[in-house]
Amino acid sequence: MIHGKAPPFREALPEAGRLMGLDVGTKTIGVAFCDAGWTIATAAELIHRGKFSADLGKLNALVSAQKVTGIVIGLPLNLDGSESPRTQAIRAFARNLGPLGLPILLWDERWSTQAVTRTLIDADASRARRAVLVDKMAAAYILQGAIDALAGGYDAL
Repeated sequence: MIHGKAPPFREALPEAGRLMGLDVGTKTIGVAFCDAGWTIATAAELIHRGKFSADLGKLNALVSAQKVTGIVIGLPLNLDGSESPRTQAIRAFARNLGPLGLPILLWDERWSTQAVTRTLIDADASRARRAVLVDKMAAAYILQGAIDALAGGYDAL
């Protein structure tokens, strides 16, 4: 089931368990995980996109290996909160993850890439290093926002 708000997503989850965060781009998928107690999100890896069936297989392997109980996907809204064609593509991607059988939360990601890029620039990361890190770090940023909302009982969308 796909959720747009944190409270119904939380109700669909077991009491604890690892969550996977995704920053889905046209060429890559940034992946992050949090601990079972929903305390901290950590950037994990970058999946280079191919055919959806191959992407789904990679995500399924990660779900199994990490014992994931739910997925948080960054939803790219326009700055005014409206939807774009990219937003619709992410909604379709989320629907296509149905075979994983996990609850999915679509989480506002409007500022994730900018925040992560700013952090990397402040850390003096080269442009090439930023290109390698930004998507998986954005996934961690998205997931951290969601787990903070889940733990605190508030909702961003």
